[in-house]
Amino acid sequence: MSSDTIVIDAWFSHYPFPAFLETVRKRAEEFERAHPEYRIDITTCWWQKLPEEVAEAAAQGRPPTIASYYTGATQHARDTRARDGRPLYTSVEKAIGGRTEILGEPVVLDDLVDAVRGYYTLEGDLSSMPLTLSTMLLYTNMTVLRAAGIAEPPRTWDEVDAACQAIAKLDGGPSHGMAWVIDGKFVQHALAQQGAIFAGHRNGRSGRATTVDLATPEMLAYVDWWNRLYRRGHFLYTGAMQDWEGTFKAFTDQRIAFRLSSSFDAKYMVEGARREGFDIAVSPVPHNGRVPYAGNWIGGDSLWLADGLDDAVRDGALAFMLYLNNPRNAAEWHKVYGSAPVTKPALALLDEEGWFADQPYFRVASEQLEMMDGEPTQAVIGGYAHIQRLVMRAVEDVLVRGADPEARLKEATADAQALLDGYHAHCREGGPRGAYWLHVDS
Repeated sequence: MSSDTIVIDAWFSHYPFPAFLETVRKRAEEFERAHPEYRIDITTCWWQKLPEEVAEAAAQGRPPTIASYYTGATQHARDTRARDGRPLYTSVEKAIGGRTEILGEPVVLDDLVDAVRGYYTLEGDLSSMPLTLSTMLLYTNMTVLRAAGIAEPPRTWDEVDAACQAIAKLDGGPSHGMAWVIDGKFVQHALAQQGAIFAGHRNGRSGRATTVDLATPEMLAYVDWWNRLYRRGHFLYTGAMQDWEGTFKAFTDQRIAFRLSSSFDAKYMVEGARREGFDIAVSPVPHNGRVPYAGNWIGGDSLWLADGLDDAVRDGALAFMLYLNNPRNAAEWHKVYGSAPVTKPALALLDEEGWFADQPYFRVASEQLEMMDGEPTQAVIGGYAHIQRLVMRAVEDVLVRGADPEARLKEATADAQALLDGYHAHCREGGPRGAYWLHVDS
């Protein structure tokens, strides 16, 4: 390596999917061959620990050039500070500065899928470069559904109710109609579908969210519906929150006809259904048909760019981000990892190649994201993992212990407001630090 080599220190979240980091390393090697003046040094951190480890490195004066944060850690990224107290990151949009290419790599900002660009556009500015993308989907045992006299998966909560009632009448049918885990992602998804505003400054999207209300009409509508399903014997609770494995097994064992889960589960759900010998359909998550459909929860990672970089380092980092998201690379990323394509050209390329014709269940996540109507409302809030845990406990109390939904969610609101106040007080001391305040979950 020449002494003139420009080093890009890139920190990536690590997940329990080998193809994720293998693909990143392959792309880095290709980028280095195309741009021999650069070297991409890849550091990996467990996704829930990355914000904490970056904050510690920044405090010691050795921050990464770029770092990938999970969607639930977006406010952590915004609040993390350099050793001199300045925000650690600058926005990707400002750094690109209206250019159409950087080091020969085409700028893809205008190509981003609307839902993902919308989520990362905060206070009118694209904060970071999306890398991976997921959402929630409905998985249906069509063999059971057809036996109950229903031809298509339900699209609304009312249709779920009717389908579950029909399934309950089957001789030898599933013990329950439906299951999903008690997890913050499903609450976020239901609120996003209804366009719910439950935190200040438009859920933290137009300014810092300093207030929170977990007992909004949209939240109550969702929890009331969920509770009705449970009370009528249609919803299976496995007995543990976030029991992803338990609900997966309930579906493949045909103890339920419907399961809500991540789009990343599509491959495994289809394989499980085929192994057990029943037909499966993948479709959008049913929504509250009494209000207009607004949007979706999205998950995944986005790349954040350090501020104050030398021009050559900055442009090398941006060029690498753009290279990761060119149509060919983004399409391959989808194939090997299961992430929904983050750009429209990548989606079109997969369509042209016949990828979705052969595996149509992989197209559903993108189709659902295209249903978004209006500006995204998915919240960006400090201490969100802990706030979501408060919601999860409240939901469990409603379902299992018969707590009154409104009273219990108002109690959770008081606890969440105290937690949010604590987060902001902590941030005033130099940005979030430590495992508690930088904890990441859903």
